[in-house]
Amino acid sequence: MSALFNPLTLRSVTLPNRIAVSPMCQYSARDGFPDDWHLVHLGARALGGAGLVLAEATAVQAVGRISPADTGLWDDGHVEAWRPITRFIRDHGSVPGVQLAHAGRKGSTHPPFDTGRGGVPDEDGGWTPVAPSAEAFVADYRVPAALDRAGIDQVVADFAAAARRAVAAGFEVVEVHAAHGYLLHQFLSPLSNKRTDGYGGSLENRTRLTREVTSAVRAAVGEDVPVLVRLSATDWVEGGWTEEDSVVLARDLAALGADLIDVSTGGNVPHADIPLGPGYQVRFAETVRRKADVPTGAVGLITEARQAEQIVADGSADLVLLARELLRDPNWPLHAARELGAQVSPPKQYARAF
Repeated sequence: MSALFNPLTLRSVTLPNRIAVSPMCQYSARDGFPDDWHLVHLGARALGGAGLVLAEATAVQAVGRISPADTGLWDDGHVEAWRPITRFIRDHGSVPGVQLAHAGRKGSTHPPFDTGRGGVPDEDGGWTPVAPSAEAFVADYRVPAALDRAGIDQVVADFAAAARRAVAAGFEVVEVHAAHGYLLHQFLSPLSNKRTDGYGGSLENRTRLTREVTSAVRAAVGEDVPVLVRLSATDWVEGGWTEEDSVVLARDLAALGADLIDVSTGGNVPHADIPLGPGYQVRFAETVRRKADVPTGAVGLITEARQAEQIVADGSADLVLLARELLRDPNWPLHAARELGAQVSPPKQYARAF
């Protein structure tokens, strides 16, 4: 039997297979509200057979958006807008999940397909971002304000509040985004965290905010809802966050109630030299899984059915997350099942095609 198409149970939730839609920003929301684009985009991947459909990085604060066009869960009004989307995903055999995020110093930027570049000024709908330290990501991004203790406490509270809204909106899995150079990753890495208080300096201090957020989210969603955490396992830069740091943190997060570590890399500094290639990040998922004794997800140029099958079969990861390949082919899981000899049921409206 195909390992990729074995169910995966996390707490009270069983994924029908080990294929997940990696969170992909669509930059198509207004004031944080998802719309028909998000319904069709995410719904199509459910129809295509993905076991877990994770909605894009969804801001827990308005100032935590990457761009003015990001989705949100910082307001109770967002809950109702998400419900038709989660209902459609669930009704068509997939599990709806959401990635909760705060962009930190990478916030208030233009969507990638806009003509504008760099930081968005206030007069165009931008804002002053926040970060562990008052250092811009790159020269044309806005300089962030360093968070004080009250601001840090508010971030933790807002992650928890957004997690409660996520459950109310129908999401069955919640992921904490602590990767790709966004706020929690900014606190983790000494390249972006220059603080000298209890949230900077030592590894214990730099990981404190991610641990507090994970604990708060776990308490907010209750015992039945799986909590994932996405980490960048390395900054790919000397003196930055490392694979060994990730193992230590993953072990701590599992003890705090995290059910799976979604292992990516990079994103915190613009000058990293990243050796791109098929499955180039899988080895980090394997290391974290083995050394921290926690389930992991693998990402990064996973494009072929047999490649994904091998990742799960050999124990490198418990879940594979696809992004661009699922943009190119929303039905990738159905095609993979046919190639691997797994039995799956396409939507009855599509059955003749498969």
